[in-house]
Formats: sequence, C-alpha cells, structure tokens
Amino acid sequence: MAQPERRHGFGLRPDDILADKYVIVEKLGSGWESEVYLVREKVTGIERSVKLFFPARNPGNRALRRHARKMHKLRDCPILSGYHTQESVELDGEDVSFLVSEYIDGELLSRFVKRQPGHRLEPFQGLLLLHELARGIETIHDMRDYHGDLHSDNVLVRRRGLGFSARLVDIYHWGPPSAENIQEDVYNLVRIFHEILGGAARYAKHPPEVKAICCGLKRTLIRRKFRNAGRLRKYLETMEWTSR
Repeated sequence: MAQPERRHGFGLRPDDILADKYVIVEKLGSGWESEVYLVREKVTGIERSVKLFFPARNPGNRALRRHARKMHKLRDCPILSGYHTQESVELDGEDVSFLVSEYIDGELLSRFVKRQPGHRLEPFQGLLLLHELARGIETIHDMRDYHGDLHSDNVLVRRRGLGFSARLVDIYHWGPPSAENIQEDVYNLVRIFHEILGGAARYAKHPPEVKAICCGLKRTLIRRKFRNAGRLRKYLETMEWTSR
C-alpha cells in the first residue's frame, strides 16, 4: 500500500542520528520536494548539508537524480555548494533518499535582514548584494542553465569588507533549460532586491536608480531590460547616478 504523503516534514531534531553517520545540527529550510539540514559527520566532525527528499515527491528517485546531475553539471559555479554523494535511510517506515553536499557557512539573508535597523538594507547595501548575486547567477546562465529557486530563505550571506559574499543553499529543476527559466531567475533576483530594501512599503521613497532596477516588479519590463544575470550585472556596473 502506498505511504501517505508527508505534509509536515521529517521532524528531525538536533542530535538525532541520520543513517548512523550524521548528527543533525539544525534544519536549514524546506521546500516542495525536500527538507535541508545541517549535519555533522560522526567520524570526522565535518559539517555537511543534507537534502532529504519526500518520498511522494521523489518516485523512483527521479527528483534526486535530476538534482544530483544538475549540481554536478554546475559544479564549477562558485555560488553553489559542491555535491558529495547520495544515500538513503528509513524514517518512520519509509525509505528516504538524500543528497550530501558541502555546507556553506553564512547567515540566511532573510534572518540577516531582520537584524538590520527597520528590518531592511539601505539602497547602496542592497545594490552591493544584488551585484554579488547577479555575478554568481551569471556563471549558471553562461552554462545555459538556471537556478530555479531564488528567494531570501535560499541565500546565505557574509559581510566582506564593504560588501557581501553570497552563496546559495539549494537549486530546483523545473524542466529543461530555457530562456523563460533564465529570465525567471532574473525576475527573482530583482524581487529579492525589492524585498530586502523594505518591499512595497518603502518603494515610493527609493531613488530613481533603484526604481529603474525594480521596474515596479513588472515581469515584462524586467525581462525586457535584463534578459539574463549577465545583463543585470553589467547594468549595475555601468549605471549612472543622478540623485543627490
């Protein structure tokens, strides 16, 4: 008999043991097909990231295979974590497959922003972070692929000098690479920028240079202006400031 679909996750807690190899440290996030945890290898003490797939979303390990192959294809993209291996474990009577990847140290962007005054970044800080993200996603787009899951709970940031370093927790496979998927990445980059600057509540107070990037979050305008992350990156590097 088919197992019921999980709706509330695996419920793993700190210090739980996974597959007799990994100690759960904390939950990093969750999505439609999986949950992601920070774990520590029992033998070496090295921290890793594991992505456990919900069985109902991973029939025949198809989702896992797509994900692993995409991570391997994009292994030279420095904004992404490195894939190590795949394993399986029994949880509550179900066979659960998971991927083990490099753990990226940093703070989720959503948490970082909540710690800032007014729960937002100032425009110049936001531009520096947007540039770092666009530069990283550009390497994916240059390989004619896409990320597929860009949001502030999927970005890890660290302050570095005047700016930021940024890495991505996860990727998603919506189907074969296409111009539409690449442009959706760009839209989501702009949406993250809009969000970390305070969203709709602050939009009217932003300088025209910021509004020229956000385009009122109108997809058609954003896609026409920035066809890929490289276009967005070049725009940021050459934009002229007229505000005082």
